Amino acid sequence: MKQNHSMKIRFLAVISLLISLMLLCSCSFEINFKPDEPEKSTIKSGLNVHFLDVGQGDSIFIELPNEKTMLIDAGENYHGEGIINYIGDCGYSKIDYLVATHPHADHIGSMGYIVRNMDIGSVCMPKAVANTKTYENLLESISKKGLKVTSAKAGLTIAEGSDYTVNVVAPVTIDEDNLNNSSAVIKLTYKDNTFLFTGDAEKKEFETITDDISADVLKVGHHGSNTSTTEEFLKAVNPTYAVISVGKGNDYGHPHKETLKLLEKFNCEVYRTDKDKTVVFSSDGKTISVKSGEQSIKKAG
Repeated sequence: MKQNHSMKIRFLAVISLLISLMLLCSCSFEINFKPDEPEKSTIKSGLNVHFLDVGQGDSIFIELPNEKTMLIDAGENYHGEGIINYIGDCGYSKIDYLVATHPHADHIGSMGYIVRNMDIGSVCMPKAVANTKTYENLLESISKKGLKVTSAKAGLTIAEGSDYTVNVVAPVTIDEDNLNNSSAVIKLTYKDNTFLFTGDAEKKEFETITDDISADVLKVGHHGSNTSTTEEFLKAVNPTYAVISVGKGNDYGHPHKETLKLLEKFNCEVYRTDKDKTVVFSSDGKTISVKSGEQSIKKAG
């Protein structure tokens, strides 16, 4: 009897040990094979177009859907540091596509500085020449960096991805008597959404364009001058939004009242950098959202 009792105790002890081991293994199994939490993605999606407030001038920074970047124009010569800082705050240290619409100082003034101080992928500008130190400074900066210039003219594709294209629709010809009418006019298409960037192009240049220029968002030509925006042009574009890059209290009276009345007639939602500061359009390819009142680009010094 005593022997049987002793064996029973041993048996129970073994069973207890086995159960303990199974519990330990079960806990170990749960700990070792607990699924990891998904990592947060740092990849930006969609398209972001920043109409920078650089006063009486143009500068547009674009975050393309594949994380490439584009800068169209760069304001006067005292905005370079501010533009670079703004791009850096967006998380970028490189401009993949740099575009000068035409060689006027309020469009290329800071571009030489930006070329010298940022990583640049490619440069695109029309074959319009200006006899100014600002223009010569830009060409010298491009040359010293070992960059080549692609001629911006109608038919050129600056950039493209699986769901977007950036095409030049003008100039068709160079107007040496009026550099405004040699402006690179650029159409950006991202899925169902379109943007049209016009530099300082005026009526004469718009009349030479044969491509489809319909767009959801229009960068109004020549800071809202009445020499640029016409009723015929707005009929062709038919924009939902219009952006006027213009300086507060400028000497030119931009934007002109005639332009504002036309935009109102076409029921455009108008944004002005002199009133709304930097304006950012974001697109998922189907819908567009707008943020205004963003950071203005401060003058250096």
